[in-house]
Amino acid sequence: MGDKERIKKNGQVTLFIIIALVVIAVGLLIYFFFPKIKSGFTFEQETPEKYIQTCLEREIQTAVDTLSVQGGSITPEHYMLYQGDKIEYLCYQEEYYLTCVVQQPLLKRHIEEEIKKEIQKSAKLCFDELQKKYEKEGYGVNLKRGLMEVELLPKRIVTTFNTTLALTKEDSTQRVESFRVILNNNLYELVGIANSIIEWEARYGDSETTAYMGLYRDLKVEKKNQLDGTTIYILTDRNNGFRFQFASRSVAWPPGYG
Repeated sequence: MGDKERIKKNGQVTLFIIIALVVIAVGLLIYFFFPKIKSGFTFEQETPEKYIQTCLEREIQTAVDTLSVQGGSITPEHYMLYQGDKIEYLCYQEEYYLTCVVQQPLLKRHIEEEIKKEIQKSAKLCFDELQKKYEKEGYGVNLKRGLMEVELLPKRIVTTFNTTLALTKEDSTQRVESFRVILNNNLYELVGIANSIIEWEARYGDSETTAYMGLYRDLKVEKKNQLDGTTIYILTDRNNGFRFQFASRSVAWPPGYG
């Protein structure tokens, strides 16, 4: 091998070594600094709708969990204390032998209003924080707050905010006309079954729970009779564990009878 060829070959090896060192250096820079770079863009990549969904989803779930074990009310007024839960009477009769009177004829609407009242403060805080975060990112923020609506729908609970948001930065503007927070939950179905049981209690003083379990195979209906004539109903979805429980006192018998 001549001197020229040897020098040429050594030069190629040196070049490959330099390239390899550059690649390693770039890799180390990405490894150590990319998480910081990524975190700086996290909020800009997250949409306003997603932010509100994340901010309020847990609050709505907590409200639903509370009212589901208390007969549909966050703070029950007329209730039976059962295993530490204040379970509201949805049908009640103080006298003996008489059928009960429905206490919440618009149960679905009542529950929607209960959720709405329970999350109002949290919703305001979430939108306040949303505005502050975008302002810190250098956006011009125009937030016009509107009314909130909660709906129990098949297999989900939808909370809609008629609030508009306009974000301006440089020459671009992004608009959001409304916000929706969706919670996957079958409270709608459980409340419908509860209403049916209440109708039987109010008309006949009792209900046949096995018929519901025969019709809805994923449903478990428990019926806990109490000494004072109260019946605690516990409706549970076997698939996900969601439940709704309530109390009824209808055609009660005096102690020592029945």
